[in-house]
Amino acid sequence: MKTEETMQEITRYINRELSWIEFNRRVLEEAQDKDTPLLEKAKFLGITASNLDEFMSVRVAGLLDLQKSGYSKKDFTGYAPASLLRRIFKRTSGFVTEQYKAYKDLTRQLARHGIRIHTFEELSQTQQKAANQYYHQIVFPVLTPMAIDQSRPFPLINSLGIYLAVVLVRNEDAGVEDAPLHFAVVRVPANFSRLVQVPSRGKAKAHFIFLEELIREHIETLFNGYAPISVHAFRLTRNSDLALDEEAAEDLLEEIEKELRKRRWGTPVRLEVEKGIHPYALEQLIEEFEISSATVFEIDGGPLDLGCLTRMPDLIKENTSLKYPEIIPSYPQEFLEEDSLFDVIRKKDVLIYHPYESFQAVNDFVIEAAEDPQVLAIKITLYRVSGNSLLVRALERAAEYGKQVTVVLELKARFDEERNIAWAKRLEKAGCHVVYGLVGLKTHAKVTQIIRQEEDGLRRYMHVGTGNYNENTAKLYTDVGLFTADSEIGEDASSLFNEITGYSSAPRMNQLIPAPTWMAQEFARLIQRETLNAQQGKPARIIAKVNSLSNQDIIDLLYEASQAGVQIDLIVRGVCCLRPGVQGLSENITVRSIIDRYLEHSRLFYFENDGDPEAWLSSADWMTRNLTRRVEVMCPVRNRCTRDTLFRILKLHLKDTVKARHLQQNGTYIRMADEGVAFRSQFEAVKIKSWKKPLKRS
Repeated sequence: MKTEETMQEITRYINRELSWIEFNRRVLEEAQDKDTPLLEKAKFLGITASNLDEFMSVRVAGLLDLQKSGYSKKDFTGYAPASLLRRIFKRTSGFVTEQYKAYKDLTRQLARHGIRIHTFEELSQTQQKAANQYYHQIVFPVLTPMAIDQSRPFPLINSLGIYLAVVLVRNEDAGVEDAPLHFAVVRVPANFSRLVQVPSRGKAKAHFIFLEELIREHIETLFNGYAPISVHAFRLTRNSDLALDEEAAEDLLEEIEKELRKRRWGTPVRLEVEKGIHPYALEQLIEEFEISSATVFEIDGGPLDLGCLTRMPDLIKENTSLKYPEIIPSYPQEFLEEDSLFDVIRKKDVLIYHPYESFQAVNDFVIEAAEDPQVLAIKITLYRVSGNSLLVRALERAAEYGKQVTVVLELKARFDEERNIAWAKRLEKAGCHVVYGLVGLKTHAKVTQIIRQEEDGLRRYMHVGTGNYNENTAKLYTDVGLFTADSEIGEDASSLFNEITGYSSAPRMNQLIPAPTWMAQEFARLIQRETLNAQQGKPARIIAKVNSLSNQDIIDLLYEASQAGVQIDLIVRGVCCLRPGVQGLSENITVRSIIDRYLEHSRLFYFENDGDPEAWLSSADWMTRNLTRRVEVMCPVRNRCTRDTLFRILKLHLKDTVKARHLQQNGTYIRMADEGVAFRSQFEAVKIKSWKKPLKRS
């Protein structure tokens, strides 16, 4: 029997995986919200599916591995792998049901606006003719039917690919009871659009048919002499985590390429099948994948993999009323004052807020450095880079011009490994010095350093950010970046790069706080200082904006601060293991999550410090992996004006009454709309012409 103390220990925290499911539910709410434009609803629904894929292939896969190994120790939230998996699958099953209910509602609403997704039978004769032509001329030549029998073993089934399970009988056995059944699979080509557009009719704007539906309609063309009696789609999710032995790897790039090939054979984690799949087909799949019935998801009311819906807004060009209005980011006003970005940064720090302010300023920072004959060296960390990066092209030119270019490129950025390997090879070919970080650690810091020869000597120019150097995601994610020529920050950045690229051990730095060496200690110091100030009756407050909060030590320090009377406002987009509002534990803590048009991605921190506020930006979340297993950086925002800008951003989020959901003691989230004027932080941010006005302190 559990003691009261044990029960209290269990209920102090919310489980990370269950909290993640609640986060994805909040994303689903955006697809269900009547005020979300229809094509944006499709995008949000697609995001929930992609999110769930990653959750299954990484987090659930890890728990299944623990369970299979016999591991039964409980985590700090009170769950052992087996009991947690039972709860995850139960909640996930309910979530999938909600997804497909939302899909049905969405298709009905789209149809009212002339956008229809059809079965083949619903197409007109003209549309069927066009679909048939597309199948025979484009699709059929690339299809490969794969029979499975004693001489032809089960083919490799790629993770997250769409396949058709086909049950057949010989033509001469058609209609014969107990005729021998034959089984085959057909892969739906992944390099074709899942949504096949067919000619519109009447006033309709766009008509589509799913690619697998088109193949199903013509399945007999692949099996001459056999009669298909059942054709149903299935989809397998495999364990996609990399298992690297970095210590033993002579060439990390080569080792990761090997592991990526192995990923195709990862342990099966989840099997999705269309409702009504033939029992013989299901039996074959379960036997081949050695998967339990608990991990089989029968999908009713829509296609497998709703992730393809994220592309729907791009497929509908005309009806812009069904999308969010286009917003053109403004170029930072400070950089319009001088011809050279370096002239501006030398005089003052500049804080920019994406996507409301343009990422082009970051590109221009590197482009100008590449072209400037006074620039001697460029150093940068890259984690996820866009497919056609202006910034990378500038780095290549800089190397070709003879500048020293050092690129710390993280090869282990999950699901971007192949792209980063390609970038690494291309940058090395251009003459850049490419390093892959420290053994056992991911380099997640976002830092650029430019070393420039000037009249009074060498000067270091810096950019430190919360988000990746990716011009595409910078249009979709909210992030903050600081440009500075602060000599202490520049000196610290040099030490950081020397540690990553050489054998230098990181000393205690002047201003930058790196992980895994000092960041956890510094956050502890800052929180404990607020706790002590509150105990002494001094002004004390903490505002923190992160993507996730799951580190037990940080949570316990926040609980202690709350008990001392510190007012703590947390803005946590995703996972939050802290339980707010518990009397005697966390009654002074609020937690809100904002899910809206843009993905909230910035990590920002404010500490009252007895009336002398300190503000920080960081690449790190309050997660154990960020604080102990990654190279991260937190950077102080020292200038009064830029610090006020950061505080203004935080206050904007705290005022949100439309898209903010508040975390309750029981782990659920509810909207707490104000009776006053509705305030939507992202929409209000768009209206702000200048973020740089001095802030009147309240």
